[in-house]
Amino acid sequence: MYISHLDVHNWRNFQEISIDLRKRVFIVGPNASGKSNFLDIIRFLRDITKIGGGLQEAVRSRGGVSKIRCLSARAHSDIEIGITLSDDRSDEVLWKYSLCFTQVGGGVFKTRAKLKQEVVKRADGTILLERPDNKDKNDEKLLEYTYLEQPNANYNYREVAEFLQGIQYLHVIPQLLRDPNSFLKISSGEDFYGRDLIERINNTNTNTRRANLRKIQNALVKAVPQFRELSLEKDEMGIPHLQAVYQHWRAKGAKQWEDQFSDGTLRLIGFLWSLLDGTKPLLLEEPELSLHSGVVSSLPDVIYKLQKKKYGIRQVILSTHSYDLLSNIGIAGEEVVVLNPEFEGTDVKLATDEKQITDLLKSGMKIADIVIPKTTPPKINQLSLQF
Repeated sequence: MYISHLDVHNWRNFQEISIDLRKRVFIVGPNASGKSNFLDIIRFLRDITKIGGGLQEAVRSRGGVSKIRCLSARAHSDIEIGITLSDDRSDEVLWKYSLCFTQVGGGVFKTRAKLKQEVVKRADGTILLERPDNKDKNDEKLLEYTYLEQPNANYNYREVAEFLQGIQYLHVIPQLLRDPNSFLKISSGEDFYGRDLIERINNTNTNTRRANLRKIQNALVKAVPQFRELSLEKDEMGIPHLQAVYQHWRAKGAKQWEDQFSDGTLRLIGFLWSLLDGTKPLLLEEPELSLHSGVVSSLPDVIYKLQKKKYGIRQVILSTHSYDLLSNIGIAGEEVVVLNPEFEGTDVKLATDEKQITDLLKSGMKIADIVIPKTTPPKINQLSLQF
């Protein structure tokens, strides 16, 4: 399955979103336009279904409803999220899930949320869940919890919960990978930034791990000068490390562990492993960071090949500022989501929703040549004049 449509009301930068999503999605926009916040909508739904998480923890970890709600919200201030899930091969709609919530109250309750509506529908329109129901009316405390997060309640639509629970998000920070003990653990225990990437690789089934590392090794040979081998080795304490061998004047080459890898090499390894590991949607933030422009321009092709799994096609949604990445000729306009900050909140459209962009694409222009100038701050040429 994949998320084929997203409807949102009053989420952070966005007053309204109603947009179709493809199996590859490239989110483009200026700084502070809401690219990370767009990804966080999907992460929020995932967090609701996490064991030990739920609606209240998902809201609390984001600072409460007031921090999530769009600043432009007025009379209708509820936060609404709706998704359509479709078959990743036939594109047939399978499920629709929608959630609406608001703040419980002020003071100590400002981080708590209250359900206004929760609905699950099958593709044929059959409603499997519609809240508030009679139970909620008899006990309003139940409205602080979604049925999606409760295994004893979501039996008839557990497929939706398991799909959301499997969504992955990764934004590798090389410093954390080199020295995972140099920073405190994130309170949620989740590894957003690749701190535990080596541990995850080590815990993977041996045959799968070796196969994946071999694929990554073959890619790094093409992308990193003098790179020859990649393996997982353990030190005298039994701690796993990534080990690379580089061509060298010595007959056996020069060996390095991950603490000596470049930022670009670490980020590329994290990017490739995340694509190889898993089948549910993958959310990536600016995968082009620290990578050479020649490598960056090939990333869309890598995604296209690696998102094809044995039993379907894995959805990959990423944010980017990169001209080189978007200059890939394989990217279709329907895959690009353009964010445009406005006075009342960020406007969200597919690139092909604008006739001008569609006409330029038909004329042969690359999507990068069209959307990057459109998302560049109009007064950026005056930046140096301020100093």
